[in-house]
Amino acid sequence: MLLLVRRFTMNRAWASFQAHPYISNVLGYTALFASADLIQQRVLARNPAPASERPAEIDWHQTARVATVGLCFHANFNYHWLRGLERMLPGGGLSAVTRKVVLDQLVAAPVTISAFYIGLSFLENRDDLLEDWRQKFWTSYKAGVVYWSTMQAVNFAFVPPVARTAFVGGIALTFTIFLCHLRQQRGHRPD
Repeated sequence: MLLLVRRFTMNRAWASFQAHPYISNVLGYTALFASADLIQQRVLARNPAPASERPAEIDWHQTARVATVGLCFHANFNYHWLRGLERMLPGGGLSAVTRKVVLDQLVAAPVTISAFYIGLSFLENRDDLLEDWRQKFWTSYKAGVVYWSTMQAVNFAFVPPVARTAFVGGIALTFTIFLCHLRQQRGHRPD
């Protein structure tokens, strides 16, 4: 009986996702950005509390800012970018997948990494909106080229177009945790 309930619930969720892909993708992506920041704060924080002490407080304002950048830029950009890329280079053959990955790394990667750092600086009312970007862009971009090239090849080759933004959101969780963690390293200078 429990299996039937699970199957019914998953079927309804998938039907809703297919009926409203934009809303589903944007909300899912926003939740993933917030989750990435929470994971970074709880697991990767610079000075995590020892196991015997009460855990450090969550900075909910920081999480809200990360979620806002995810909602206002990343979710929307990725939804439209991936749809446009599929229209421009349809199919999942080796040639199309290779061209999509190269375009993604040359166009989308610099734009999305820049939006992350500059968007958060803007939401924090920093005087120099480009400070984090100047310090961390190249480190982020180089790591992203390795990570995203592999993940996007899988995405373009095996994931149906209707689910691509959600898939990217899922794999973005790991990369966004990395970005959130790197951003918290205030003294970090790129190689």
